[in-house]
Amino acid sequence: MVTLEQVEKLCERANISYDEARAALEETNGDILEAIINLEKQNRIQAPRGGYYNSRNTQQDRETNCLGESTSGEYREDNCIYFKELVGKFIGWCKKIIGKGNRNNFEVRKGQSKVMAIPVTVLVVLIAFMFWVTIPIMVIGLFFGYRYAFSGPDLGRENVNRAMDSVADVAENIKREVKGGNFNDEDSHN
Repeated sequence: MVTLEQVEKLCERANISYDEARAALEETNGDILEAIINLEKQNRIQAPRGGYYNSRNTQQDRETNCLGESTSGEYREDNCIYFKELVGKFIGWCKKIIGKGNRNNFEVRKGQSKVMAIPVTVLVVLIAFMFWVTIPIMVIGLFFGYRYAFSGPDLGRENVNRAMDSVADVAENIKREVKGGNFNDEDSHN
């Protein structure tokens, strides 16, 4: 049974005539939300832009937050929507970063040949979870003549690889100094 209060609410929310509201509510057995949805599907009313309908009492809305807990303060639905947007943006950012990491590679080279290439995402995971193993292996590799470079559309730029080469050159100079290579070079010049 459709009440006068329900018909008036639907008239107010959907901006339709009394007869249209009563007919829509009779089709849905008094469910206002379902009546609004049906009216939208029939193109008799326009859907809200960026908003939504709810079937709860507005006073009840003010007394509950997005988790359904009672609050004595003001309505907190805006905070819930804001938090959902933040989480959505964070997840989108993570997908973007992981996608870039998967498109770009970290290459290990010996001389002119490529020994190994792994996605940057794998390198970051290795460094994050096995830092005490990954970094020492990379440093030891520098002293054995291995060089590291990035390749790919985002990280394969000259300035990034130039920095990696300068680190390898420093390791090579340290290796020569430890071997005594610089002392032999100085003696040969005299």
